[in-house]
Amino acid sequence: MEKRVRLNDKSFRLYKSESEIIAAVRNVAHQINEDYIGKRPLLIPVLNGSFMFASDLLKELMLDCELCFIKAASYQGTASTGEVTSIIGLSENIEGRHIIIIEDIVDTGNTLAKILPLFYERNPASLKIASLLYKPNALKHEINLDYVGMEIPNEFIVGYGLDYDGLGRNLRDIYQVTEE
Repeated sequence: MEKRVRLNDKSFRLYKSESEIIAAVRNVAHQINEDYIGKRPLLIPVLNGSFMFASDLLKELMLDCELCFIKAASYQGTASTGEVTSIIGLSENIEGRHIIIIEDIVDTGNTLAKILPLFYERNPASLKIASLLYKPNALKHEINLDYVGMEIPNEFIVGYGLDYDGLGRNLRDIYQVTEE
């Protein structure tokens, strides 16, 4: 029997299992571990969605690193609003630092297009982006992702930090919306 969940008015079916997600996280961590030998990157997860990915990623990193969260939001319901509605704080001095922005998912790229200039104007030594999920067919901006856990089609998903109107972030697996 296929695993399903219901959140508010929508049904979702299992799309990526917890074991598939953890394998993708480990792959991203392995690449970061290789690229940052002898460096101490500052990891900056974008809240709320990336908290689970960031937590599991940090557990797999075998290098000295620091952590600072920012918050940016552009979703309402199952669709991106197209506008970043809020960005809350980068309090760290990032000049001359190696920065890795941690995203749960990159789809339209609207959030990154809005926040990347704010990072570049602060003169980091390097700036890379790690995303657990990437929807290349939804991308509307020219953004280079340095670390990608999984490429997925342009379908709405929930779980493992991703939500539908605030629900589903706590699910260990990732679920895809279904038509009823």
